[in-house]
Amino acid sequence: MIPLHPDFLRLPLAHRGLHGPGVPENSMAAFRAAIARGYGIECDIQRALDDTPMVFHDYDLARLTGEARGTVAASTPAQLARLRLMGSGEGIPTLADMLAEVAGRVPLLIEIKDPTADSGPDVGALPGRVAAALAGYGGPVAVMSFNPHVVAAFHAAAPGVAVGLTTCGYDAEEWPALDAPARAHLAAIADFDAVGAGFVSHDRADLANPAVAALKARGVPVLCWTVGSPEQEIQARRVADNITFEHYLPARP
Repeated sequence: MIPLHPDFLRLPLAHRGLHGPGVPENSMAAFRAAIARGYGIECDIQRALDDTPMVFHDYDLARLTGEARGTVAASTPAQLARLRLMGSGEGIPTLADMLAEVAGRVPLLIEIKDPTADSGPDVGALPGRVAAALAGYGGPVAVMSFNPHVVAAFHAAAPGVAVGLTTCGYDAEEWPALDAPARAHLAAIADFDAVGAGFVSHDRADLANPAVAALKARGVPVLCWTVGSPEQEIQARRVADNITFEHYLPARP
């Protein structure tokens, strides 16, 4: 188990970069804005058709690019490069592009989105491709996923990088692809040790989860998502060691 770099517990993490009006989420502009303000960065990775890691949150393209049809996984990197985010001049970065831009200046928390969409074991090549992109990266970096199989596969490919689980209460309405036993297993964070995890990033609305308390009692770092106001931050920090935030500017140490 590789421990988190101390900066992950010191600097608030900008959710999908420091985005806002005219600065789309998960864009190079959002990452530059976070760096300029001295915040850490949280970002999302989806796979393109050839398994190139792309910095993008959604599975489909509609919300962020206006493309009514199509998914990231069915598009080539060249096709994705021609799209623009939320009516701006910003394109969809590759992970390699983002790493070159951040260049170790702030901590970088990477969430690999579940290639199976149901926390299944058939995670494909994406975890290995993310590991390859990170080979030789010199800055503070950690990788996480909701899917424990993704975390295990990445950890096997990059044992020197800190890994964690993105976790929540797994409400049935929000996770319709999972049956009740699977939701209960994941909500209990039962795979934490088996996948080599060293931290969790948990839903701020579910920080009273007994599984979170048990990990915290072991000294496991608890991050949380997504804090949207100073009031929410005060509540979250009663449990969480650090926050992922958006829509306001938290204090920095």
